[in-house]
Amino acid sequence: MYNRIINIDNEYRDSAFLWGARQVGKTTWLQARYPDARIYDLLRPSEFARLLRHPELLSEELADFGENDTVIIDEIQKLPILLDEIHSLIQRKNIRFILSGSSARKLRRLGTNLLGGRATREVMFPLVSAEIPDFDLIRAVNNGMIPRHYMVQNPWERLRGYIGVYLNEEIREEALIRNLKSFSHFLEIAAQCDGEMLVYKNIAQDCGIDYRTVKEYFAILEDTLVGYLIPGFTATPKRKAVAAPKFYLFDVGIANYLTKRRDMEPVSDSFGHAFEHFIIQEIIAYLGYHHSDEQLTYWRTASGYEVDAVIGNGRIAIEIKSSEEIKSRHTKGLKAFSEDYPDARLITVSLDKYKRTMNGVEIFPANDFLKALWAGNIV
Repeated sequence: MYNRIINIDNEYRDSAFLWGARQVGKTTWLQARYPDARIYDLLRPSEFARLLRHPELLSEELADFGENDTVIIDEIQKLPILLDEIHSLIQRKNIRFILSGSSARKLRRLGTNLLGGRATREVMFPLVSAEIPDFDLIRAVNNGMIPRHYMVQNPWERLRGYIGVYLNEEIREEALIRNLKSFSHFLEIAAQCDGEMLVYKNIAQDCGIDYRTVKEYFAILEDTLVGYLIPGFTATPKRKAVAAPKFYLFDVGIANYLTKRRDMEPVSDSFGHAFEHFIIQEIIAYLGYHHSDEQLTYWRTASGYEVDAVIGNGRIAIEIKSSEEIKSRHTKGLKAFSEDYPDARLITVSLDKYKRTMNGVEIFPANDFLKALWAGNIV
């Protein structure tokens, strides 16, 4: 088992919602982290059925529990009616609940009791480099970081199965959309937009659906934690910047499967796209686990200058290139950005052999950047 970085405990033993896309390792981690907890698994048909018929069983079965006890309910979004019982148990008995699932969308859509601020919200991401002994960058860029996918030589069949599970269990069962075929086609088109600036009307034309439906579909990907919209950074007065968001699927392996990228070598264009996605994925996870209030954005100007990642209000600017030797032409976007933010820390992540500095830009080999990131030396 991997030693996961996530920590959902605090001094007050607050209850928590633990969200995360399917198969990122929530259940495995919870079972190992809280071996003495009572666990209700709503994926088990018998467990689901009896609590659906009689939600009051939860209070009856936990009558002897108190403030020193922990109760885990897995896939809570499948049975929102339990939240009223849970709310009452927290108020009356101060039991600590950990409620895990893949999406709060259904709960919000139904106007469900979200415990009135009595539970923190935490997110588990796929594996990150700092959690893997003998981390293999090439494997990560090709396979992605979902535990079951990273660990195998060829994850293609597991990736195919993952997409099927997501469409059938997350989308169809939760009744998030009416037309599963339309959404499935959209998902393939969305993957083609991975790492790109979104133009909803163009995507709508490719999908053959209304652009408002496209925006709703992207919102579903965000709400089910399968994708991220990264806004444009526009606070550069000297150069007009684009505000349209970029889109990234939550795991580079999923993007690889949907775009038919496989067995990529570092010299290929496809590896370059996947490499950028992977580094962004690590930055997103770092900011999430550390509850950073600094937003991740990207910067692109009307004249074509671009920076892949901007952290905070222009404090850090990061360009990601899969080149084995960064040259001055690779840093044009960063230098243009520094004209508006001369105090910004300028970083290029690459496949260079050794860390170096060139014209004020820190050039990090990818593995060195990842180690510095998770050591707290970047953000």
